[in-house]
Amino acid sequence: MKQERLDKILSHHGFGTRKDAKFIILEGRVKVNGRICYIPEYHVTLEMDSISVDEKDLELRQHIYLMMNKPGGVICSNKDGIHKTVFDLLDERLHQEFLGGSLHMIGRLDLDTEGLLLLTTDGSLTHKLTSPKKNIPKTYFIKLENSVPAEMQPIISRRFAEGIHIAPEGDDGEYDCKPSNLNWLSEDTCTLVITEGRYHQVKRMIAAAGNKVAYLKRTVVNKLPLDISLQPGEYRELTAKELSLLN
Repeated sequence: MKQERLDKILSHHGFGTRKDAKFIILEGRVKVNGRICYIPEYHVTLEMDSISVDEKDLELRQHIYLMMNKPGGVICSNKDGIHKTVFDLLDERLHQEFLGGSLHMIGRLDLDTEGLLLLTTDGSLTHKLTSPKKNIPKTYFIKLENSVPAEMQPIISRRFAEGIHIAPEGDDGEYDCKPSNLNWLSEDTCTLVITEGRYHQVKRMIAAAGNKVAYLKRTVVNKLPLDISLQPGEYRELTAKELSLLN
């Protein structure tokens, strides 16, 4: 089971630097399993032990998992200088270093793309969800610039199912996409399920089919749907059940 030093745990749970945490411990304000602990280097088992500071229980966590409804016009980056970033939308308490590391994004969404964005400190989950070998499905809602007649829709969907070829863009070369599922909702709206995440991939796939994306929103990652109650820019922690839908 995972063990960490008591002063490190306090530091990564919002009690200042490691030096600050040490003073709190030496002042007798910290209890481990109901007993005062004066040893900053005391090792705590995260899954079994309890910690309280000033008689208030501390929720011990190795990792944090967030779901955000990313708005358009916000960039997926730590810093930009021009646009607001997704990290600018987070509370100050989430900018600290956690026991599992720094909070980071699982994949990215384009500046004008909205929808489900996941942030975590869990590198293993990030690798699983972003590795091309894992074939993790991601679902997008698309509004097209040009309407597509009903009789043409099966033909276009078949091209996507066979693996549509996309032209190069930026530093990413031309590419035969993996088979994907294009489902039509109307003549100018559809959903697309892909299992990879190349540069501007959805937009390039739609362009290869002779159309343009007017609006794009990611709605599902693996089996986890975006919480429709989250307004653009809002976020919350995942429940245990939701986390299981990602694994």
